[in-house]
Amino acid sequence: MKTELREAAVITVAVALSGVLLGLLWWWLAPHVPLVADEIDKNWVVYLKDTEGEQAVGVDGTFTLLGLAFGVVAAVVVFVLRRSGGVPLVVALGLGGLLGSLLAWRLGVWLGPESDVLAHARAVGKGVTFSAPLKLSAKGALLAWPLAGVLAHLGLTALFGPRDPEVPVD
Repeated sequence: MKTELREAAVITVAVALSGVLLGLLWWWLAPHVPLVADEIDKNWVVYLKDTEGEQAVGVDGTFTLLGLAFGVVAAVVVFVLRRSGGVPLVVALGLGGLLGSLLAWRLGVWLGPESDVLAHARAVGKGVTFSAPLKLSAKGALLAWPLAGVLAHLGLTALFGPRDPEVPVD
């Protein structure tokens, strides 16, 4: 049991640290939401440049799809390295995926465009298009990675894992 817990801790940390790669990919691949500013009666207002654009949904969708892919890849790697499986490994995949998703989300927001929209609008000027901050509106997307990882690992274990020997019936 001690060995399984040690391996689970290593897997948790390794999977969580791969959240840096997810955050970088999300920041790079997510669509930019175009905004435009206007000054009305000495008050700055910010509008979506394309009111029917789907970029904001695309930001969440990009994070979700990347999270699903990272979950499946992590599950395959863990399964190949530790074919026997076990509860600690599945828990490590889920916890590491959740921590990795949180790390990726915060990293993407930190790397993304300016988070103070009004200050950015004043800096670029009236009528100039600029990008909205990178934001994850659908917080449930944070669960895509851990759920995909756990389900993929359980599926791989069920299909290709070691079997208990069958006892002959007399």
